[in-house]
Amino acid sequence: MIKERDEFNSDIDTICINEENPQNKWYHQLKYLVAGIIFGIIFVKAEVISWFRIQEMFRLQSFHMYGIIGSAVLVGMISVGIIKKFNIKTISGDPITLIPKKFNKGQIYGGLIFGFGWAITGACPGPLFAQIGTGALAVSVTLLSAVGGTWVYGYFKDKLPH
Repeated sequence: MIKERDEFNSDIDTICINEENPQNKWYHQLKYLVAGIIFGIIFVKAEVISWFRIQEMFRLQSFHMYGIIGSAVLVGMISVGIIKKFNIKTISGDPITLIPKKFNKGQIYGGLIFGFGWAITGACPGPLFAQIGTGALAVSVTLLSAVGGTWVYGYFKDKLPH
């Protein structure tokens, strides 16, 4: 287990388990591929990947996306509550530890940048692959931009307000 400390805070910022020697064969990972394909199909059928639906949301013209996002937040809240109440463990038997994060102004800046990018491109990172899979190859530029933005953040992380 790797514990990483934030230089501005003595509390533990993240906990990461580094499994260099996975014990499962490669074909055990197929379940994640199947889950991803099912998730992509649900995105397509629910019109979550539709540029027009995303624009309707940002123009406050439709409840469709707010309903989907709201139901996802509700499911997440219920799931976290169940995990905490019943002390549920991971598939491999490890305890699930939820560490509270402290608020900082970088979250506001990051949220604004994320929201502007979402509004401009009509895509957030979740459905990018589903959009590409449906033939919207122009979204590849958005995917490359997201990867590039992640790299830039990682490079300048220590110099940014956290």
